[in-house]
Amino acid sequence: MERMLAARLHIPTRTLRLDEVPRPRPGEGEVLVKVEAAGVCLSDVHLIDGTLTPLFLQGDTVTLGHEVSGTIAEVGAGVTAWTAGQRVVLYAGEVRDGVTYTRGVDYDGGWAEYALSAADALTPLPDSVSFEEGAIIPDAVSTPWGAITATGAVRPAEAVGVWGVGGLGVHAVQLLRAVGACPIVAVDPSPVARERALAAGADLALDSADPGLREAVAAVTGGAGLAAAFDFAGVPTVREQALSVLAPKGRLVLVGLTDKPLSVTDGTRFSYLQQQILGHYGSDMPVALPQLLRLIQGGRLDFSGSVSGVLPLSEAAEAVARLEKKEGNPIRLVLRP
Repeated sequence: MERMLAARLHIPTRTLRLDEVPRPRPGEGEVLVKVEAAGVCLSDVHLIDGTLTPLFLQGDTVTLGHEVSGTIAEVGAGVTAWTAGQRVVLYAGEVRDGVTYTRGVDYDGGWAEYALSAADALTPLPDSVSFEEGAIIPDAVSTPWGAITATGAVRPAEAVGVWGVGGLGVHAVQLLRAVGACPIVAVDPSPVARERALAAGADLALDSADPGLREAVAAVTGGAGLAAAFDFAGVPTVREQALSVLAPKGRLVLVGLTDKPLSVTDGTRFSYLQQQILGHYGSDMPVALPQLLRLIQGGRLDFSGSVSGVLPLSEAAEAVARLEKKEGNPIRLVLRP
């Protein structure tokens, strides 16, 4: 039996280890992908530190990695849409019996030399888009895209705010500018993140600890407040702050994941202003990925600069540590087998 290397997380002990495991074979309706690039996400860090736990994992160990690009290596029985050698991006999850399973969380992902995928859970990667840029689209880009275009339903000229300008938030700023939001207010305690937000297209970048934040938001929105606010930090205080500057009928979209309670300090005001709090997770992959790849291919968007470093698969633990410690302030690190 052929073998391959994979970075596997043992859930009970939260131990990440590089193992030699059997190379999978595609079953009926599946394809085997030779992994060319796999993104390292803060969600991976949270899986390792115990903040997140898989809901549907069978067994106690999983190969991490939900952002994956590569080439078709082999197709299973009944697969006619794909042939060996095609460049592809894998969806970050699959729907099975009406339930969404996340790749690299609920089933084996792409921190490996090869990865399995359902034949309908991947999309072609244009030749003009690198494997590294393609790999980060299924989460780091498509998640904020879904939050903006679907859950938040942002319309042109609406005032918006982005809290947390990290690996997803910085892309949210780019995407909000692309859909015509105005003004775009970015909020982050890090000076580097705020500079990054302005470079990505934010009209104003504020420190979350700034006592004049509410006044600054009021000034830039003509006193109206924000039509939509996006929490990419997953921090309770962030959510309270965002609610405090929402306009009447404004939407707060929760993208950042946290196990902390959500509270509304002034429930009467919230109801009177008919504001909304909307949960968001992932994106509609069959719609979002082709859309984003077309926009990249057409020169409307460019996320190549978001790849802050490329490391070999053998240094997966090092990549996780760099992201966790924000060493070098990375947007996205990518593993290459």
